[in-house]
Amino acid sequence: MKLIFKFISVLALLGFSSLTMAEVAPDVLVKKTADEVLEIVKNDKDIQAGDQKKIFDLAETKILPNFDFERVCRLVLGRNWANATDDQKVQFQKEFRSLLLRTYSSALSKYQNQTIEYLPFRLQPDATRATVKTRILQPGGQPIGLDYTLEKGPSGWKVFDIVIEDVSLVTNYRSQFNNEIRQVGGMDGLIQRLAEKNKEAGV
Repeated sequence: MKLIFKFISVLALLGFSSLTMAEVAPDVLVKKTADEVLEIVKNDKDIQAGDQKKIFDLAETKILPNFDFERVCRLVLGRNWANATDDQKVQFQKEFRSLLLRTYSSALSKYQNQTIEYLPFRLQPDATRATVKTRILQPGGQPIGLDYTLEKGPSGWKVFDIVIEDVSLVTNYRSQFNNEIRQVGGMDGLIQRLAEKNKEAGV
């Protein structure tokens, strides 16, 4: 869970805005939107003071919209997605979104002047998948390598995975959820556990 929180903490600092940028290259999209989120966090005294409503709103409007959320859900559930009912898929997406929202929000509230270094990027003209490599520079700490994996669809580039120090966020959640499904009696048990955690957190 600490590793997963580390993933989300870094991801939150590099959130994606809800701007329609279908023609913008992936690396440009990452830089533009990351800079926007960091600027808001640095200049909003309410967010710095821990205003939960503003933090949730920032995560909701600037981070979540530019992920291919349904695909992320399919990937983190693996074979369990195919075996789930339509209602279970809807409920899981709802609770998983709330899980990400509260974790992103917690990470945003802990921002401490991290900066981003963008590594060289190349993209073939007909490419529909891309990886944008960055490093998070921390005051007094070692840089953290962070790669975004994006795919281009009808609405432009969307993120469906991030890899931090060679470890995939999707792979980690898949392992966690597979274990919980076995332990709590299937998809319904997983959904109930997520719902309980979200309720406790006030999301």
